[in-house]
Amino acid sequence: MKVAILDDWFDTLRTLPSFGKLDGHEVTVFTDHVQDTDALAERLASAETLVLIRERTEIRTPLLERLPRLRMISQRSVYPHIDVDTCTALGIIVSSDQHGGTPSYAAAELTWALVLAAVRQLPLQVHALRSGRWQAGVGHTPRGKTLGIYGYGRIGRVVAGYGRAFGMDVLAWSNPDSLDRARADGVIPARDRRELFVECDVVSLHLRLVPATSIVTAADLARMRPDALIVNTSRAGLIERGALVDALRAGRPGMAAVDVFETEPLLDPHDPLLTMDNVVCTPHIGYLTREEWDLQFSDIYDQVNAYAAGTPINVVNADVLAHARR
Repeated sequence: MKVAILDDWFDTLRTLPSFGKLDGHEVTVFTDHVQDTDALAERLASAETLVLIRERTEIRTPLLERLPRLRMISQRSVYPHIDVDTCTALGIIVSSDQHGGTPSYAAAELTWALVLAAVRQLPLQVHALRSGRWQAGVGHTPRGKTLGIYGYGRIGRVVAGYGRAFGMDVLAWSNPDSLDRARADGVIPARDRRELFVECDVVSLHLRLVPATSIVTAADLARMRPDALIVNTSRAGLIERGALVDALRAGRPGMAAVDVFETEPLLDPHDPLLTMDNVVCTPHIGYLTREEWDLQFSDIYDQVNAYAAGTPINVVNADVLAHARR
């Protein structure tokens, strides 16, 4: 099949072992980002299979209607960036492995890296040294402090383990089933949502952004202490729009560490989050490691090959199978 891969910005996929799974297909890899519908329609005119890297490009109805040769979309995880109903109407299969038993260790590792970088003021210390100054302040140690996990799912569970390994007490707040898992792991559930923000020195967000998600509000942030840290490596939309900047300016919480932003890619160096000394920012790299990508794309390519063999897997729009394009 003719396979198109979008948004491989550093041309990484060809260098990974999993890429060999596409041997026998005609593969085109695009290493820049394009969202314009006309440009994408031209690029993908001959594509039969489209491989996506998470949510980097939105695949909306006006584009889908201009891709008469497209038969399937293969990706991993959630798919708010795809108009799935349109795919179903047009006979396009959407396969997306939800990797139910596999956390993103890369995202959990980055979360913990951001915690340590923030509480030990690593960006400021590095900048001071490079500027010819010696030490820029005094940080904090996580040991003996309380880590709050908001959303005790696959990634939150791993981050909780990192916190305990560093000598932190851990509180969790999540849905009832997740809190049952927390108890089974020896993690104490918070009495309520308010306690999580009031009592914790670090609050880390690990929720899926779905309509039922109770997002973090300005009132939640205002309950945090002036020396507390909030960490978001999940979705920017988990925090009320504009609330984080306002809260940091007000001094509650005193620090933030974020890997996700309300506008992505964030290319404005004057964005408030990028200009605050009490904020550590990274450009949505939680899942960006060679090992994580090799794991994820091995699954994505398996979906491509299963479709090519006539036995599609991980189909999220099962109704399409009765009238899928051939």
